[in-house]
Amino acid sequence: MSDLFVYGTLRFPEVLDALLGRVPELSPARAEGWRVAALPGRVYPGLVAAGGVADGLLIRGLAPDELELLHAYEDVDYDVVELRLTGGGPALAYRWLREVLDEDWDLGWFTREVLAGYVPGCVEWRAGYRAG
Repeated sequence: MSDLFVYGTLRFPEVLDALLGRVPELSPARAEGWRVAALPGRVYPGLVAAGGVADGLLIRGLAPDELELLHAYEDVDYDVVELRLTGGGPALAYRWLREVLDEDWDLGWFTREVLAGYVPGCVEWRAGYRAG
């Protein structure tokens, strides 16, 4: 399966382009039973099981090497799970494994205050990435 549900920084075309060198097909998606949580000391979020609905995007058509790159980009505090999307089929997603804050991640704040400075770090990470 190469469909990936993204809910945080990977939902931004600028970030995907910096990491993959292209922007794959994106479509709105939701996952019931999950929450996009704010994380202590981090600007990016984590997906955790909860009673809510996580809004995000579905990335379709990732090549195996692109998926491998995205798996490497997400650190060891995430694992890959398969979840069922609302009104759709299964997709892979990155589940957060550590402590979360009580509040949800603020997508608007990230867009306004962080995104422009975040993208250069993605470019730098990609430049140092070695497929393994």
